Amino acid sequence: MTLWFRQHRYALAAALVHLRRSPGGFLFNILVVAIALALPFAGLTLLDNVRPMSEQLSVDPEISIFLKQDTPREQAEALAVSLRQTVRDKQAKIVFTPREKALDQLKDKSGLADVLTTLGENPLPDSYVLKLDAFRNAQAGGDVDQLAEQIRALPGVDTVQVDSAWVKRLAALLNVLRLALLLLAATLGTVVVAVIFNTIRLQVMTQREEILVSKLIGATDSFIHRPFYYTGALLGLCAGGVALGAVSLALQPLNLAIAEFARLYASEFQLAPLPPLAMGGLLALSAGLGLIGALLSVQRHLSRLN
Repeated sequence: MTLWFRQHRYALAAALVHLRRSPGGFLFNILVVAIALALPFAGLTLLDNVRPMSEQLSVDPEISIFLKQDTPREQAEALAVSLRQTVRDKQAKIVFTPREKALDQLKDKSGLADVLTTLGENPLPDSYVLKLDAFRNAQAGGDVDQLAEQIRALPGVDTVQVDSAWVKRLAALLNVLRLALLLLAATLGTVVVAVIFNTIRLQVMTQREEILVSKLIGATDSFIHRPFYYTGALLGLCAGGVALGAVSLALQPLNLAIAEFARLYASEFQLAPLPPLAMGGLLALSAGLGLIGALLSVQRHLSRLN
């Protein structure tokens, strides 16, 4: 075990020596690979920030039911029975919101408490929110729109609005973005492997005489290959760190612009960097891509020297 650690320590030291011989080329390769990694890292950061918000949105069909202003409270509360009979779905959830509670919620969320107070009378009606279980068990018609038409005919109902169509579109859009990000990451990952493949190929050609001499004095293939593997892994690791740093720095000006936009909707949404565990995983992935590129290059070009 001690010999194994000693061999790898020597290989790492040899890789660092080779990198110090041409720091300009190494830094240029880091920049090229970091540019390729920055785009999928940025997309992953964006999806990671949007995911908690999208998970809070219900993707099950919801129907908002607003009653007429002159509907007595007793009749408004009794409407729940008619709604249950119309829906005929035990999984459906019916939530009644009195007009007073709706006004309080509007004041808390909109920041317009002073303006709403000046109105005098409460302009909001009593309302219901009908939450269905993806409409699988609903038997009052063929779809949500037909059910909404039946509810609209109930006494005391003023307006019926289907609320969840846009949420489903958002969920579908996020799935498309995830797939596009996956394809982009696979494409740019191939670019990273190709860049590191070519970098290691140039190193092999530069050290060709040194490799031949090492073989003559009995060096094994593993002994010769190992420093190149470390070089590829170090290149991928450094490039991943630069890409993550660039994405984190880019979040600062983006958040300034987002803050102005979010303030219009009484929100404090901001983009946050990836958690440390996710960053560690991306660094490991970057090092792995570098190792794959080095492995392919070494196996191809050093085999010719044999």
